[in-house]
Amino acid sequence: MENAFYFLALLQTIIGVYLVWQAWQWLGYVRRHLHTDPGFYAPRVAVLCPCKGIEPGLERNLLSLTEFERQNYDIFFILASGSDPARSIVERIAAGSKAKAHVIIAGSPINCGEKVNNLRVAIEQLPEEFEVLVFADSDGRPGRNWLHHLVAPLGDVRIGATTTMRWLIPSRTNFPAALLAAWNAPVVTMLTESGRNFCWGGGTAIRRSILEQSGVLDVWKNSASDDYSLTRALERNNRTIIFVPECLTLSYVETDFRGLLEFTNRQILITRVYADKMWRFAAATHFLYCATLVFGAILILSDFLEQRPAFHIVALTFLPILLSAIRSSIRLIGVTEALPPARSQIMEQAWIYILLTVFVPFLYVVNFVNSLVTRKIRWRGMAYELIGPEQTRIISF
Repeated sequence: MENAFYFLALLQTIIGVYLVWQAWQWLGYVRRHLHTDPGFYAPRVAVLCPCKGIEPGLERNLLSLTEFERQNYDIFFILASGSDPARSIVERIAAGSKAKAHVIIAGSPINCGEKVNNLRVAIEQLPEEFEVLVFADSDGRPGRNWLHHLVAPLGDVRIGATTTMRWLIPSRTNFPAALLAAWNAPVVTMLTESGRNFCWGGGTAIRRSILEQSGVLDVWKNSASDDYSLTRALERNNRTIIFVPECLTLSYVETDFRGLLEFTNRQILITRVYADKMWRFAAATHFLYCATLVFGAILILSDFLEQRPAFHIVALTFLPILLSAIRSSIRLIGVTEALPPARSQIMEQAWIYILLTVFVPFLYVVNFVNSLVTRKIRWRGMAYELIGPEQTRIISF
């Protein structure tokens, strides 16, 4: 076991150093992008926001979509059912919006995710005047410049889409929410300057012509994932996806342990179905990290009980943890620089994004194991079976 630990510790240290280097590269990109003029491209934009049910901060989240500084846009709030509990809030926000706002009832999905169906129905109804489509989520709270910075890079016709990512702010008294925020944080640094980026459904902008040429609407007819399906379609057409760090979107989250597992299991299973290579790489790195820590803890305990010196084992066990904390600290620096209005709020809970993130790989391992034994997920009160990237079965409403 000791030799196996030495091998794992060495391998994990190499991986950890490489990931720290990647984090520095990511921070450099964030800083360069923050000092880049976004440009003056200002097409007619449709902001599409699917909604379902009442969630914490829903009214304030939706209100933020009406407060963007640039005015050349319409908002489309989309509900699957006219009896949705969120409808009264949605209609109140739409009625008071400075930007023109619309409420669309999309109806029930057939062989696809409800959110996917909402988006597809809404896009099919859009007037031709809208040149760019922007996707937003009802649990996000973007800043006033968010829309302009997300859309402006599309003035370069070589770009397929621009995207960003959520940054979760948990309730201070809610440990499952804190764990979810720590679980989500590493995803932010997966989006880079030159890597294979992926679209995030809560913050993506795309020219309407590119979306139609890529066949996204046809793919969505049988898909459970709006963003991964969009990513796959753009990749097939050799279209680049640009990460816009200044558009990181705050999301205020409250959950319990059941909700935590439902969310994290769903995300990892969707990744396995739609991005298998990414899933396999992430599964291997998280398993190695956890195995190293577990082996190290066993050896430390064994040496302690037998009264043998264990300093070298402690050092080798602690080193991957230290590298993980360094990587998390670099990430936190970049996020606070990208979101200056939220800097103090984020830093008040810095321990979540640094210390908890060190132990989050164990939760990821649970998620990876779950994705091996089931193809079923729950999403906003509905259950689906993900048979394949373009084959979805609705189990129950």
